[in-house]
Amino acid sequence: MTRIVRWNRVDPMNVFNEFERAFNRPATRWNSEWNVALDVAENEDAYIVKASLPGVSADDVELTLEDNVLTIKGEVKDDETVEEAQYHVRERRYGSFSRSIRFPVLVNSDAVDATYENGVLTLNVPKAEEVKPKRIEIKAN
Repeated sequence: MTRIVRWNRVDPMNVFNEFERAFNRPATRWNSEWNVALDVAENEDAYIVKASLPGVSADDVELTLEDNVLTIKGEVKDDETVEEAQYHVRERRYGSFSRSIRFPVLVNSDAVDATYENGVLTLNVPKAEEVKPKRIEIKAN
């Protein structure tokens, strides 16, 4: 059985009208919860975690490490909306954020070092002594 499908001719002016209509819509807002971009690296002694938190004060960030799970939480307050202006694009994120990662080996939660500079949170998370590789000395007679 053959189906008949209606084909509409593409009107070039319609493409321009769609583009113009896109700018006349209210600016869309991000979801009020968003993820944090992370880099996680590993060396023999520790994990190095870097989190991008532009525009976030260090006082607004909460770090927890429980059962080998590191959680970074916080909130970015919304700027005041400019009432007398019409937004064409509004992409800056605000609202709460949370990101958790589980380390594959035991880590030493008492020795975590955290620094914050230029919107980048850097954590040095040392591995527990019992999981670090140990060099075994050979005694020869």
